[in-house]
Amino acid sequence: MGKLQSLAKDTAIYGLSSIIGRFLNYLLVPLYTAKMSVESGNYGIVTNIYAWVAILLVFLTFGFETTFFRFASKENADVKKVFSMSMQVIGLLCGIFLLLVFLFLPSIAETLGYSMHPEFIGIMAVVVSLDALQAIPFGLLRLQKRPIKFASLKLLNIFANISLNLIFFLLLPWMFSNGIEWVSKIYNPEEQTLYVFLINLICTSFITLFFIPELKLFHFTFDGGLLKNMLKYSWPLLLLGIAGILNLNADKIIYTYLVPGKQGIVDLSIYGASVKVAAIMAMLMQAFRYAYEPFVFGNSKEKDSKVLYAKAMKYFIVIAMIAFLVVMFYMDILRYIINPGYWQGLKVVPIIMAAEIFMGIYFNLSFWYKLNDETYWGAIFSFIGCFILFAVNILFVPKYGYMACAWASLSGYFTAMILSYFVGQKRNAINYDLKAIFKYTALFAVVYGVSLIQPFENSFVKMGINTLLLAVFVWYFIKNDLPLKNIPFINRFFK
Repeated sequence: MGKLQSLAKDTAIYGLSSIIGRFLNYLLVPLYTAKMSVESGNYGIVTNIYAWVAILLVFLTFGFETTFFRFASKENADVKKVFSMSMQVIGLLCGIFLLLVFLFLPSIAETLGYSMHPEFIGIMAVVVSLDALQAIPFGLLRLQKRPIKFASLKLLNIFANISLNLIFFLLLPWMFSNGIEWVSKIYNPEEQTLYVFLINLICTSFITLFFIPELKLFHFTFDGGLLKNMLKYSWPLLLLGIAGILNLNADKIIYTYLVPGKQGIVDLSIYGASVKVAAIMAMLMQAFRYAYEPFVFGNSKEKDSKVLYAKAMKYFIVIAMIAFLVVMFYMDILRYIINPGYWQGLKVVPIIMAAEIFMGIYFNLSFWYKLNDETYWGAIFSFIGCFILFAVNILFVPKYGYMACAWASLSGYFTAMILSYFVGQKRNAINYDLKAIFKYTALFAVVYGVSLIQPFENSFVKMGINTLLLAVFVWYFIKNDLPLKNIPFINRFFK
């Protein structure tokens, strides 16, 4: 239990930075959706370009975030050498990438549909390269069990981002509209989208400076044997990452090709804004992942490691269900995160959150092939899931619009999850507590189903009933599995 408590503590710290950060970023969603009308499609442009950035980040990190963990966690590992080799590989990839982008910037911008704004592509190329270079120093902080600095830098980045957004989207427009002459030299009300990307560049560059202490560990070195083994381990992770990120972002990239013209970019604005409401599930996934990778690799040689992994899976699933219920039960409040003009897209939220749960379970299941150095299995599962996603999008988006995007994500992750479970149980079986998981799933279905069929229209009455339903689910969790029942005095309430 002590190791699980350590996992919970690290998850809480990583999660706090992630949740606070995402919550603060929520403040940008109403800001952007208020300042960028649905009809302008500007938010759709932001959604589209950030989808490309997410995919490029996977290419540029080349699976070396997890590879760094694997090789730096081995017995007698030379962490300094592993860190340096990882930084050299990513640095070389980023250098080649930036050279190609700026050599062919006009052609790339035209291909992506931004021939009038190649600066969008250039700015975000630099941003994604800096993000890729930061991945290994952030990984070093996690390896060294330094979640405080990790969380502090993440939050500092977000606070800087929000501050600059408030300046460029509220303060400067107010000064401009009130005739303050010098403002026109640094602010143009027609360049809202450009400011989103410029702010990202400034903040990412700023945070890079704080890794100077970690970068002192770096030295130019070459170990052909180590590099060969790291690349052998990482390339399937690259394929896995590509498939995974395509599952998250392919719909946002291909949507404007499937629904061409103004309607496509407007739909993408609505879909992109609505998905933000479901981001609480993504926060949970990210927080758990940050803590879980070091936990798994650090305990892989323990006798009871499989017992720990099984318990972690059960706790993860239950917490994910609670997060789902919280979002859906209080949607009448949470929908104000986005401008009412975008509310028509909120029907995708439960589907996207369910997809995120499947993705989280799939992530938990993935460690059997990572620990066995058989990462090619992950690539196989993810590409099959990705194929499902593309097929559903291509077949159904022209008729059903962005609702098909949501169902495509769910279908892709569900397929990958099922494949990973059954193959994993044959190759490296873990005795998951399926009986308890099925009980929680059944209770979850009943609680959520009751909330859907309740006849009341008043928002406060609905949320009151939903609160009681949520309390039932949480009470069952506490009574059966939460360690609180082992704490003196508190345990009397659970007898």
